[in-house]
Amino acid sequence: MKKIAVFASGNGSNFQVLAEQFPIEFVFSDHRDAYVLTRAEKLGVKNYAFELKEFADKAAYEAALVQLLEQHQIDLVVLAGYMKIVASTLLAKYEGRMINIHPAYLPEFPGAHGIEDAWAAGVKESGVTVHWVDSGIDSGQIIRQKRVPRLESDTIETFEARIHQTEYALYPEVLESLGVARKPNGSI
Repeated sequence: MKKIAVFASGNGSNFQVLAEQFPIEFVFSDHRDAYVLTRAEKLGVKNYAFELKEFADKAAYEAALVQLLEQHQIDLVVLAGYMKIVASTLLAKYEGRMINIHPAYLPEFPGAHGIEDAWAAGVKESGVTVHWVDSGIDSGQIIRQKRVPRLESDTIETFEARIHQTEYALYPEVLESLGVARKPNGSI
């Protein structure tokens, strides 16, 4: 069985959806006060947090992440709202074993504000992308995508909500396609 770890920086709604359906070895957050850690506690998932500012540099921070991943023998790292750019120390060990979800239809609107950027551009549709993590920003090989239309009645909040609902359906599909076994009671 593939062992997965989820990295998240904030609220953790994608983590929660995944944890309800798949066994998660642990969740990591780069913010000690992130709500994802509370979600993990409530779901009985091991969790860890440390921050970049606690280390001499990003290489040392990522070396600590690699040590944590190796200690738990993680097969797949699942980024779910992890707002740090993955650098060479982590990529050297986990490239090809790390995926990310992005709230836009890549290559359209990469970066930290995909939903807002799509909205501001006035597009008729955007979407959700799951991709392999590489050294670029949201530039890795695409695994699966799904379009989300922008309705005439949409506000940015309703548009964002539909994009998130699409994420909650797409990420579990991708994990299953990559051979991650669902919990016995886990379903979409």
